[in-house]
Amino acid sequence: MSTEQPAEETFISHLVELRDRLLKASIGVLIVTALLMAWPGPTVLYDFLAQPMIDALPQGSKIIATGVTAPFLVPMKVTLMLGVILALPWVLYQAWAFVAPGLYTHEKRLVAPLVISSSLLFVAGVAFCYFFVFGRVFHFIATFAPSSIAVTPDIENYLDFVMSMCLAFGAAFEVPVVVVILVRMGIVSLAKLKEWRPYVIVGAFVIAAIVTPPDVVSQFALAIPMWMLFELGLLVSPMFVKMTQAPENQT
Repeated sequence: MSTEQPAEETFISHLVELRDRLLKASIGVLIVTALLMAWPGPTVLYDFLAQPMIDALPQGSKIIATGVTAPFLVPMKVTLMLGVILALPWVLYQAWAFVAPGLYTHEKRLVAPLVISSSLLFVAGVAFCYFFVFGRVFHFIATFAPSSIAVTPDIENYLDFVMSMCLAFGAAFEVPVVVVILVRMGIVSLAKLKEWRPYVIVGAFVIAAIVTPPDVVSQFALAIPMWMLFELGLLVSPMFVKMTQAPENQT
């Protein structure tokens, strides 16, 4: 009984610590979301998000709302989504703080750069999708619409499309982090990843064809950055491995 009690107490303490970290992460997201609601406000944020679609529509056209509560709920969802993205470094820091006590000193040197780089890469993927991809994709789609069809996208469908695309590009930009983790954990060697380069390139185009609209512009806009970021991961992973190697006298 005496030997089981410490293990049980340790398990409970871990659960309490996990609860506290999740609570802090949620509070961070709520604070950022509340600040965004105060300024610039949900309507301004949605108008900003909808601007690439508006620019591709005929002059004077607008996005429509078919649901009764959609004009209220959709801008709120946009604000929450942006709040999660902006609070991502804080959320990842809470995850790091939870696992940090169980890591060696040399392993902790890896986690902090990964948290920062993961946040920056995800935001970069979302920004790349918004500023570079959306305008070209929407213009491409609008040019193929027959003259007998009035292109009036629904506000909720547009949000679903934008969220899925931003998530796809944000996740795709995490490729260097995945490569670094695979090499550092010894799951796959750097030499083996270099051998797999042709398959990775083909896989990038396959993934792009699945998650993007059926146009060449958006598919290349996702596949080529994934390939380039894979090469970046191959380039920086030896540096991370060397930086986080255990000292010779550490068991």
